[in-house]
Formats: sequence, structure tokens, C-alpha cells
Amino acid sequence: MTAVFSHGRLRLYLLKLLDDGPKHGYELIRLLEERFLGLYAPSAGTIYPRLQRLEVEQLVTHTAAGGRKVYEITEAGRAELRQRADELSTLEADISASVEDLSALAGEIRTEVRGSTRDLKRELREVTRQTRQGRWTPPPTVRAGSNGGGARAAESPLLAEFDNRLAAFTVEVGALVRAGRLSDNQLRTAIRLLDGALDGLRRLLR
Repeated sequence: MTAVFSHGRLRLYLLKLLDDGPKHGYELIRLLEERFLGLYAPSAGTIYPRLQRLEVEQLVTHTAAGGRKVYEITEAGRAELRQRADELSTLEADISASVEDLSALAGEIRTEVRGSTRDLKRELREVTRQTRQGRWTPPPTVRAGSNGGGARAAESPLLAEFDNRLAAFTVEVGALVRAGRLSDNQLRTAIRLLDGALDGLRRLLR
């Protein structure tokens, strides 16, 4: 769960969402994901226990519709929203700031990934062009290591540059994490973006 919802604040925000109209659990998850521009989405294991607790406290009720529980805020729930109006305003401001920070981080990582992917594509195109023109030969270490059927495929002469950039990227990200500059939510976002970059490279090299 994102840090902005610590100390019971998710409970308050669920009441706020239900004050806009009855919703089932999946709708609440989707609305929260949209509020965070897709950079954060609570799990069902986060949402449903809190809805059950709100129901025990008689702040919400539910009805069954189409095999789903549809939750609706009660007058007691609305009274709590009124009593905590200032806290809700602060929460909205904190969410906006969190979304801005996450968006900035996501943009930086996407820019880095796009740049790395463009460089890799350009290098692969250059190697392909040189190979077709008969101008490219594998590095001496690769040629010397050839042993017939067990030989490894010739590697790009730019592989060392790629390895250096990958190592530098890893070191920089590791330093940011160790310095405590990334929150748990930002780390989860970074992981998703790195997974997306890996998928993109896999598609590129198919």
C-alpha cells in the first residue's frame, strides 16, 4: 500500500469514493488506480478487509447484485466524512503530490529506457549493415575461441559498450535506492517499468 494511505487514511478515502455513489470492490480498485494514473493499484486483499471493517462499524452497508457485493455509505459514514473534512482535504493534497512525484520518476525511467532502446537498435542496425557489406568481423577473442560445433555465436563489437551502460545504470539505480531517495511505491513503479523495458527488448530481439 502506498505511503500516502498510511495510518488509516485509505479507510477515509474509501468513504469519500462511496459518498459519490454505491460501488463494488473492483470499481473502487479501478478508481484508485485511475487517481494514481495507473502507477498504483491496491490489491483486493487491501480493499476488501477495510470494506468489511467499515461495515462492522456501520459506516457502509452492502447488497448483493450480479454475484458481487455493492457497497454504499451510511449516514454514519457521511457524518464521519463531515467531521474529518480537513483531514480529507490534506489527504487529497498529499495524493496529488504523490502522483506528481511518481509521474516524474516514471518519466525519467521511461526516457532512460527509450534512449537505451534507441541506442541498442542503432547499434544492431549498424552491425547488420556492416555484416551484409562484409566489413564486420568478430573480436579476436571470439575468433580464437572458435571450436567447431561448440562455438559460440559471434558477438557484436559493441557488446562491451552495452555492458558498460547496463552496469552504470545498475550502479546509479542502486545508489539511489541505498540513499533512501525512492519510496516503496516508487520502487514498485521502477520495477514495473524495468519489467516493461525487458519485455520490449525481448520483442526487439525476436
